[in-house]
Amino acid sequence: MGKLDGRVVIVTGAARGQGEQEARLFAAEGARVVLGDVLDDAGEALAKELGEDRAAYVHLDVTRETDWTAAVARAKERFGRIDGLVNNAGILRFNELVSTPLEEFQAIIQVNQIGCFLGIRTVAPEIEAAGGGTIVNTSSYTGVTGMAGVGAYAATKHAVLGLTRVAAVELAGKNIRVNAVCPGAIDTPMSNPEGVDPAATAELYRSLVPLGRIGKPEEVAALALFLTSEDSAYITGQPFVIDGGWLAGVKLF
Repeated sequence: MGKLDGRVVIVTGAARGQGEQEARLFAAEGARVVLGDVLDDAGEALAKELGEDRAAYVHLDVTRETDWTAAVARAKERFGRIDGLVNNAGILRFNELVSTPLEEFQAIIQVNQIGCFLGIRTVAPEIEAAGGGTIVNTSSYTGVTGMAGVGAYAATKHAVLGLTRVAAVELAGKNIRVNAVCPGAIDTPMSNPEGVDPAATAELYRSLVPLGRIGKPEEVAALALFLTSEDSAYITGQPFVIDGGWLAGVKLF
């Protein structure tokens, strides 16, 4: 018996990184997973690997209302209903605030903040119609503190926590729980952009993080599973930091 037997869950940004590992783990735990992404080749390959009885891929630009409508239609056509959502899709750009172009700031808001809002607004009524379920939003370590060089990203991740808390209150009576994961440094393509040496990144976090290493996307997936399963049945409206102790304090030695 899997922890998500019978569940139908949409995962955004599912073609790689945290979203890919969430999709893999959810499918292994019995869920049928709708993989949403703009990386069509990778998303379709993952759906094929997981099996047509377990996964379906849909092109989903989370900033577009029409794509969300199409994703819901695809999920219901393929699996009959929706009772879970993981708002995982996000983008990260490194820049000082005073050097950040308005277009860059707005682009990050569109994906990280508006994408999360559209997911909640579009999918929550479907989850209610299915009898209830869960929404897991992806915030960040920077959603609960500050970090130089990622001002736009941090602003959107703070906003995701606000959306999470309001949605949890508004949707509780509809039997929908809403929580947020707040990852620190995780070894994904987003944390290792082109031009950055992954080995140097890993060494940096060995010195910064109390547990002495960068996190694994599989570890974030395990937290998302907890918040989607009945193991967290009495939890809603909460941020869950998963950062190796980084937020706890400065590592001196």
